[in-house]
Amino acid sequence: MARTGLRRMALGAAMLAVVGAAYAEDRHAGYYYPPATSSETYEARALTLADSDRARRIGFVTLLTKQLLAQPYAPEFAVFAKGEQAEKLIFVGLQDGRLNTIYRARALFANLTAVARDSELFRDYGVEDVFTFFDLCKLLGFEQITVTDGRDFAHQVLIK
Repeated sequence: MARTGLRRMALGAAMLAVVGAAYAEDRHAGYYYPPATSSETYEARALTLADSDRARRIGFVTLLTKQLLAQPYAPEFAVFAKGEQAEKLIFVGLQDGRLNTIYRARALFANLTAVARDSELFRDYGVEDVFTFFDLCKLLGFEQITVTDGRDFAHQVLIK
């Protein structure tokens, strides 16, 4: 019985060390969003476009932000790119009670998938019924997406 308890404690300590190391590597956690409460890895069906670079990713975020700000109501979230090569895409909820669960985060990604599937890029490649918003992010060269309520919840998607 004592050995089982010690094993569980050792396993718990090891898991905390791994999680702590992951948070330590994420220098944006604690500044732009709280430490991730959940994460997943998306195996993209797309390949990064050869001409996708920092400027293209920043241009994408700028265009998306302009569209959000052009609406006749206050935006529900802010979006920006961080990282040396702007390879990290971040969505931060701007209103309490929004983007505060994994389900709301996935709903946001579903809406963004619908918009991406209506894009000329997806239609030109004939992938509008296959690719998702995460595939668009891979095409652009994003490696990580974080969605947060800006208070307690943060979910990260690693794009592979």
